[in-house]
Order: sequence, then structure tokens, then C-alpha cells
Amino acid sequence: MIRIYKDMETLSQAAAELFAVQSRQASLICGRFSVALSGGETPRRMFQILATASYRDRIHWNEVHVFWSDERCVPEDDPRNNANIARQVLLDQVPIPPGNIHPIPCSLDPHQAAVEYEQELRDFFSTQNPSFHLVLLGLGKNGHIASLFPHTPVLGEQDRWVAEVYVKSLDMHRVTFTAPFINQAGQVVFLVSGLDKARVLERVLEGPYQPRKLPAQLIRPHGTQPIWLVDKPASQKLTAQNQEDLLSEETIRM
Repeated sequence: MIRIYKDMETLSQAAAELFAVQSRQASLICGRFSVALSGGETPRRMFQILATASYRDRIHWNEVHVFWSDERCVPEDDPRNNANIARQVLLDQVPIPPGNIHPIPCSLDPHQAAVEYEQELRDFFSTQNPSFHLVLLGLGKNGHIASLFPHTPVLGEQDRWVAEVYVKSLDMHRVTFTAPFINQAGQVVFLVSGLDKARVLERVLEGPYQPRKLPAQLIRPHGTQPIWLVDKPASQKLTAQNQEDLLSEETIRM
């Protein structure tokens, strides 16, 4: 499912509303809401909206459990640290219990961090299916998602939930959810914004299936398509037929 919004602001509002609705439904049914956040700049505005009074008061934060789909192996106070960004913009602004925040322990050796985070996830999902209610993802200009980068060995991982990866082009170690684990989620939502994402979005959605080149194509939760929340600049290269369908969706929603 693809939904187009006129700009980054309306996309972020839609993402915040989806987060709030999903959290409420999960709380009512399961007594808790498990969500995996993404890094990068795209979700920042959504975080800011969720921290406003209207959303802060709607969401039962004591029932929200926050994880991350990936992390850079940098110090916790490093501005590139995904959890640090989310804490500053969102989590420090809402009444979520500290024990409900589950950052990836990247102060450890990358392999050890991956092993420990997977164990934490296995403990968390011990009496339930290992399925997040919601996984939020961005889309890199090279087609990567989480820290699943093109042509990296982790793309072939089938057994582990969490793995370490070294991204040579960035000279950086990272820890990431694997594609099979992401695909167990109840709902996966991509947030894609900006004209600089138009080409890769077209390749991922309309190009040939080349997951080694475009890891985003690996994401098919329970064999279905994820939800794509896209702003109009990022949709510029999609086909005319898709543009028609998407704009009608926008008209309904906006």
C-alpha cells in the first residue's frame, strides 16, 4: 500500500497518527505496544509531533516498549546515535518508563552487542510470537533499510534476529535487525521524503527484483507489501498509473 502526502509535514502528521492508533489498538488487545524505531532525519518531525500535548496525552506511554531496528556503533551521546536522537526529541518529553526503552548496547563489541540485543528481544517476546506491532523504516538513497546495505553479508542471514555489519563505504560498524526478523512484524511502515529519494523509490517499487542491490525489496511482512508513506517530491518518478492511484488516496486522506 502506497500513500502520498503533499509534503514532509503532512507525511509526518500521518505517521504520528498511525503510531497513536496502532499503540492504542495494541494496548487494548495485548496490554502493551512494541515498536521499532528507525534512525535518520526523516522520522524526526514525527517524533516532535508525538511529543506534543495532544499525542502525549492520547498514548498510554506506560504500555509502549521502544526498540531500534539498527544502530551505529558510536557512543550513546554521539549525535549520530539513533537512540540518542529519539531520546532528545521524543522519549525525554513523554512519560515512558525508563525500563520500556530498549536501546542497542553499541558500547560493546559489535558482535557481542548483536548477541545481547537478540537475547533481549527473545526474552521480551518469550510468551508471544516474535512480532513487533509496528516497525518504522526509512529508505536510503542506495536502497538500504535499517543497516541492511547493498552487497553486505547480512543480507543472506536467515537464522539470527540481530546481526553486526561492517559498512566499508562508511568505515563503520553497525548492528541491525535482519530481514527475516523484520518480516515477522505485524506492520512495517516506510517513511520516504524528498526529491533525492525519488529515483531509488522508483527502483525499489517498480524495478526488477534485485535485493542484493536494493535491500528494501527484501521487506515483505508475512509475504505482503509494507505500507509506504511518501511525500510528493519522493514520488516524482513513479509511473503515471501509480501517481493516479496515489493522488486519489491523498485526496481521500487529506
